[in-house]
Amino acid sequence: MSSPDERLDFSTLADLFLLHGSMQSPAFLDGRLCAELALHDVTAEAWLEEVCLGLGVEQPRDRESGETLLAWRRQSLDALADSGLHYEPLLPDELFSLAERARGLQEWTLGFLEVIDDAGEAQREGWSQALREAIEDLTGLAAIETDIDDSAENENDLFALTEHARMAAMLLYTEQHPGQPQVESGEPTRH
Repeated sequence: MSSPDERLDFSTLADLFLLHGSMQSPAFLDGRLCAELALHDVTAEAWLEEVCLGLGVEQPRDRESGETLLAWRRQSLDALADSGLHYEPLLPDELFSLAERARGLQEWTLGFLEVIDDAGEAQREGWSQALREAIEDLTGLAAIETDIDDSAENENDLFALTEHARMAAMLLYTEQHPGQPQVESGEPTRH
């Protein structure tokens, strides 16, 4: 996953889900993945087990499928930890209708919030006010109207809502991993 061209996208994972007999959207599991990486640093083994459970299979159908599912975790972790703040939720792209994209965002949000809810109140007490407000906003986002028409106004609204979800995810990760990514450092990155 070293170049942007190799980035796993929604359609690739949706096709992989279909190969496993699942009509489930990858967006829901991606929301869960993001929150789990932020809160628990979910291991590769635990992630593979969770995805298989979500797909209703005991294990990936072949080695390549397993590697793709693990690459999904690695890609998300790398993006969350990147100082460039380039994390993007895995959602349907412009090849899908606006309604399908809105449903994808809703599913991502529901998966993300499911993990947050499981974390419990004790963990949330230490969060900043900004993070608590961002998570509260996501609760409203989970109830958005998804039966929307393709229009420039709806497109702009959906973009803003997606950006809000992305920033909430980044805020959760940075608060749970102080110093990672190092976005406030004035030192140049060394390669």
